[in-house]
Amino acid sequence: MSPQEAPIQGERVGMLAFAGPLVRATTLQQVWNLLCVELSAYGFDRLIYGFTRFATPSGVGPLEDALFLTSHDKDYFERFIGDRMFLDAPLTRWVQENRSGSCSWGQIWKKPQDLRPQEREVVAFNIAMGVTAGYTVAIPTPSPRSYALFALTGKRGLTQQDLDDTWARHGEEIEVICNLAHLKFASLPIDTARTKLSRRQMEVLEWVALGKSNQDVATIMGVSVPTIEKHLRVAREKLVVETTAQAIAKLTFLNQMYVSTSQPPSFGPNREATESLRSFINETDEEEAEA
Repeated sequence: MSPQEAPIQGERVGMLAFAGPLVRATTLQQVWNLLCVELSAYGFDRLIYGFTRFATPSGVGPLEDALFLTSHDKDYFERFIGDRMFLDAPLTRWVQENRSGSCSWGQIWKKPQDLRPQEREVVAFNIAMGVTAGYTVAIPTPSPRSYALFALTGKRGLTQQDLDDTWARHGEEIEVICNLAHLKFASLPIDTARTKLSRRQMEVLEWVALGKSNQDVATIMGVSVPTIEKHLRVAREKLVVETTAQAIAKLTFLNQMYVSTSQPPSFGPNREATESLRSFINETDEEEAEA
């Protein structure tokens, strides 16, 4: 074996050690665990992954329809995501402007004169919370309605220069790892902060998606047409859409149609984080309604 072949084979073995279990993973939990372990080896132990297929021309769209995963502590997640601070984060603007690639936080944070006032507040919050060095990876997506990113925070004690040195050696590999993980996440049923549909509501929508009329579905399920119409109405309300076609489209985007009930649910590697976000959104909606 030549000296040039040794590092190449070593890199291939390392990548296969991650990619092999990744392709066999069947739940978000499994993928997230694999990713957290893999990136920790590079010095990143606090991660945030955000993904939405429902962005608008003016923003990221409803938070309730997005997937957020995190290995940060609950207090940080509730403030940064739940309080929507991330919307004013300088790296969020960078992702919207660049759509792919990676960015050292030092590249942006060291130029406060280029930051908006709200962005400087977010940077100050992160520093106060010990989130002082890291990288952001923007994942290329085929649709302008989609955004996906990873915010990778370095281990406590590591400086931005330490992480920049790591990135110089392994940055391309880390980007590939993040992209592979995203592709796997995007292929699995996605849990969001929306209220879940019941099994019967899902069944009705799946029959309608196959072209069955309400009368057909009522006959198949052994219930009345008004019962089918009620299931569809409640499903639309939970998904916050106007038509049944929109409900089916949204569930399809979230990979929740025709999920085998014999398989363990693929939802919720960050059940606490998801429930925290769901609770925050519900409380905010109630306060706005009372006002």
